[in-house]
Amino acid sequence: MSISAVNTRNQFRGLVVAIHRGDVVSEVEIETPAGIVGAIITSSSIDRLNLRIGDEALALFKATEVMIAKLES
Repeated sequence: MSISAVNTRNQFRGLVVAIHRGDVVSEVEIETPAGIVGAIITSSSIDRLNLRIGDEALALFKATEVMIAKLES
C-alpha cells in the first residue's frame, strides 16, 4: 500500500480484523502493532474501498483535541 498525498503523522498500519456492518454506518476494527483501532465510517465507504477482513489498511488520525484520564493503580 502506498499513499503519498496524505500529510498525517498519526498513522497506524494494520490488518482489518472485523467489520460490523450497518445500513448507513459500519464499525471497522484494524489490528495494529499498538493494538486494535476502531472507526465508524459510512457503509458506502466500505463498498467504495472494497474493504474486507484480512485487508491491509491504514488508520489515519486527525484531531484538534486529546483527552487524558488518570488510571487508578
